[in-house]
Amino acid sequence: MGVDLRQIVAAILTITMFVMLGQMLHRDYFDAVQEKVEGDAHDIEFHGSKVAVVEGIKGPWMHDSHDLKPCWSISSSDEAVSSKGYVTFSLTNGPEYHISQITDAVMVAKHLGATLVLPDIRGSKPGDEMNFDDIYDVDKFVKSLESVVKVVKKLPSHVSLRDIAIVKVPTRVAEDYIKEHIDPIFKSKGNIRVTTYFPSVNLRKTSLDGETDPVSCLAMFGSLELQPGVSDLVESMIQRLKKSGGRFVAIDLRVEVLEKKNCRETGAVGSKTCYNAQEIALFLRKLGFESDTTIYLTQPRWESSLNILKDIFPKTFTKEAIMPASKKSKYLELENSEYENVIDFYISSRSDVFVPAIPGLFYANTVGKRIALGKPQVLVPAEISGTSGLSTDYISPYISKKNHLAYSCFC
Repeated sequence: MGVDLRQIVAAILTITMFVMLGQMLHRDYFDAVQEKVEGDAHDIEFHGSKVAVVEGIKGPWMHDSHDLKPCWSISSSDEAVSSKGYVTFSLTNGPEYHISQITDAVMVAKHLGATLVLPDIRGSKPGDEMNFDDIYDVDKFVKSLESVVKVVKKLPSHVSLRDIAIVKVPTRVAEDYIKEHIDPIFKSKGNIRVTTYFPSVNLRKTSLDGETDPVSCLAMFGSLELQPGVSDLVESMIQRLKKSGGRFVAIDLRVEVLEKKNCRETGAVGSKTCYNAQEIALFLRKLGFESDTTIYLTQPRWESSLNILKDIFPKTFTKEAIMPASKKSKYLELENSEYENVIDFYISSRSDVFVPAIPGLFYANTVGKRIALGKPQVLVPAEISGTSGLSTDYISPYISKKNHLAYSCFC
């Protein structure tokens, strides 16, 4: 019985289409997860983007891009007004949440005409509390916001905690929501405490967002800087990584988080919700990263499950390996992990390449910071069939589609 050549060609085309569909479903799946998961789900998604190869350096590296500039401006209507009321809040859950919490609190205080009280920083355990200036630059924060909202360091002694109403606000809170739901409470009580909740950790622009509030852009991208001591430490660690290889890849991979998450198959070809050390190592090698590539892991301490990554990329480090010995007692050996979270976030924001191995807001806000800094190379992993792949297929859609919220503030 003869075989029709047209049937063979049709079969090959059909298989090819299913493979392509699988990759598309993988991207769409992570979009859907981002909409549904509250708190710490990553918006992990991929799409093609042009990669500019850096001559003289092996591997699929991209040039930094400094074409984008801040495109928000504060008008006279945005300027701060005097008020007798106060807005208080706390920073929790790490720097990726701090950015959103700062933005929401500033938006609320601005549109209520209230005075903002400098927040404290609270860790995951009861009693884990730090002052704002333990991590962030107070003077920079106050000065950057002085044109839109007054900031005081402490709540005046005459204001009783009984006079403060606790108000939950959704992240990315807008002026209309503030006027409708929060303003009546503020007028009744005179002072409020804002707590942000996260119905979604997706930071994509949507058609429903409308024009981004310039106050939101200022708060999100122009108000937070590390205090000098922490900033100098991060800079010294980055320089140590660069001395090891000139450029480096930062990977958000934490074993404890991987063990808690259900890294299940999604049903799409080569798609999972998170990736372990071995899978990340193979992903990078198939994209063309050489074995001498320098890698930074957000994993707090070295664990045996990471050995496979170091076997393939010997220049793989956690923070304990590159932090100056004189700094470890303060920044590594305390039970409070806030310092470690901050170090991870700012190194990941400034690395030449960022790879999110697990889902969460860390990914979304790291991408936003990288857009602001002109560092577009964010590669989200997948299981690559065959022996090699193109990094152009794995650039985050936040970047390739320019649909991150940051593109409303930088243009």
